[in-house]
Parts: sequence; structure tokens; C-alpha cells
Amino acid sequence: MAKQVPHGGALVDLMLKSDDDKAAAIAKCTAELQLTPRQLCDVELIMNGAFSPLTGFMDEPTYKSVVENMELPDGLIFGLPVVFDTDSDELQPGMTVLLKDGDRPIATVEFTDKYIPNKPLECLKCYGTSAIEHPGALMVATERGKYYMGGKVTGLNFPERDFPCKTPSEVRATLPEDKDVVAFQCRNPVHRAHYELFTRALDDERVGENGVVLVHPTCGPTQADDIPGDVRYKTYVVLKEETANPRTFWEYLPYSMHMAGPREAIQHMMIRKNFGCTHFIVGRDMAGSKSSVTGEDFYGPYEAQEMANKMSERLGVTPVPSLNLVYTEEKGYVTDEEAKAEGLEIKKLSGTKFRQMLRGGEDIPEWFAFKSVVQVLRENQ
Repeated sequence: MAKQVPHGGALVDLMLKSDDDKAAAIAKCTAELQLTPRQLCDVELIMNGAFSPLTGFMDEPTYKSVVENMELPDGLIFGLPVVFDTDSDELQPGMTVLLKDGDRPIATVEFTDKYIPNKPLECLKCYGTSAIEHPGALMVATERGKYYMGGKVTGLNFPERDFPCKTPSEVRATLPEDKDVVAFQCRNPVHRAHYELFTRALDDERVGENGVVLVHPTCGPTQADDIPGDVRYKTYVVLKEETANPRTFWEYLPYSMHMAGPREAIQHMMIRKNFGCTHFIVGRDMAGSKSSVTGEDFYGPYEAQEMANKMSERLGVTPVPSLNLVYTEEKGYVTDEEAKAEGLEIKKLSGTKFRQMLRGGEDIPEWFAFKSVVQVLRENQ
């Protein structure tokens, strides 16, 4: 069992265990709703405790506190608001509603309030911009409903997904109880540089002896041009088999990305704390995004790392900066600083060029990508 304490001190578990209890909860509902893919991720992470200490969707005071101060009303740090959005005028506080994914009952929610959010302020505070050329701001403006509603969630069934999503409690049970656990978050297939990055993170002076890595990709909705979650999952499965590294654990997170840069780095650290992680690798421009108009980055390359360092003590998670690794003919993967200092020949392959080569059936150099991963990507183009 992992040594890290959950955020807020106790791990939330909102799941009803017996069929009788589930039937009784459903009987109290006066309406039912279909969850959007993003809502489905949020409900699951509330139910299973990944968003501990939350026990439901944020009411208006909690929402405002998180948006404006990045903390819950009691002062506990929390990166981004978790809200239930709707355009319905019929839904009202006091109603208990059944939330479904297709025919599958997922949860009930007892609504406590209904409010019209200040979306421009939410985007400005959380994403650093209210311009809809930011994918997160675009999501808030065009996907989310007019109203937000707070409410207590009761869990019935986890969603049926193409990838297994263990609860924080289940993941904690698999982790060593006496070692540091370093989380690696990603939303894309893992290539050679990523693998070198998270395995070498265990050598960082901040990480205790014999630490382990939890590779914990998000497999929920993300940017429109990202590889679908089910395909990403398949690449992780084959890579886990190919590398067979005993110091690397693999699990999967049903989280929908906001591309919120520094604020999202805090959200990821908090979630991984609930999964038992003591450390978190903060990448360059983590959870960053580019303007859909100008192509310019919304965040500086180190803003997320600076925010993580600033909030580390309050959060109780130690950030580990990601190494800026490059591939060289002479020494393989080394830091960019080492390569330049020694005058080594750096080889580069852009993501755009990689995708072109993938589509064209060209050979992908093994220094860039694992063969097993390339095969999966080709089979699922």
C-alpha cells in the first residue's frame, strides 16, 4: 500500500456496493440524464476518489473559490473547477437525477444549487486567457451549458471503457509502501525520449532509493487532433510488454484534458497524490496548447514547473523537472546541455514529420519510436 496520504487526509469512495442499495438510490430519482464524455470522466473521478476530497460537483461558492484562488473554501489547494453543466431550465436544486452512459446507470446526483457562471473570468483565471482560440476556453464557451449545478454524487457503476481504469484505492494496493512513487502523465503514445525521461527521473536527487514510476496516461477527451484514447491505450499495452521494466507501473486515467498549462499541472499532481504518488514529473510546457489562430504557445516552457515548485509544499507532492533529452549519434540520449557542451551531433524528427512517415509507410527510426508502438499506430490509422 502506497505511503502517500490522500489529498485532504482521507480517500473518498462514493460507490454503493449492493444491488439493493443501488436500486433504492435509483428509485429516489425523478429524472435521468445522459452524460457527455467529459462529464462521464468527471463523475468517475468523483466517485472513485481521484478528486478527493470532493464528494460531488462544486456549488457556486466552491466554484468561485477554485476559479479565483485555486483552493477550496477551507483553503485546500485545488487546480481546476469540477462542475456539472446543463442548458436545462427544468433541472432545479432539490432534484435527484440519475446519470447514465447509454443504458448503463452510472450515478445519482442530488442537486444543491444552480448558478450562471462567469465563463470569461473562469477562462481568464484557469487558462490565462478568455480567447476561444484556446481549446479549453473554446470548450467552456461552446460545449458547456449555460448553467452549472452543484450536487452530491452517489456512485452506482463505473463506465465500461476500452481501457481498464483502476480506482485510487486499487492502484495504491499495488504500489510499494516504503518507496517513492514518481508519476508520469501523458496524453500521447510514449516514444523513446519519453521512456528515457521517466526512467531517468528515478535518478533525480529528489527521489529516494529504489523509487518506482507510475506511468498514468489520460485516456479521456483531449485536443481535437490528438490520437483517440482507445488507440493510445493499445500503444501502452504493447510498450509495457516490450519493456517489461519492474520499476515501472502502468495504469490509466479517465480524465478529460483542459490544456490549462500551470493550473492543470496542479490538478494532475493532486490527482496522482490520491493515487499514491509522492513525486510528479513536470514536463516542459506541460498541458500546454497553441492558439488556433496564430499557432503561438499560450504558456512559457517553464510556467508549469514554476507553479508546481511554488505549490509543492502545500500540495504535498514533490515536482521532478523533466530532463530536456536529445538523441545523438555518438552517445544516444543525453541532455541538450551535454550534447551542446560536447559538440555532439543531434538527430531530430518532428511530430509532423513522424506522422507523415507513419501515413506513408516509411521506416521509423528506432531511436525515435518503439517498433511495437509504431505497429499499433499503423494498424489504427
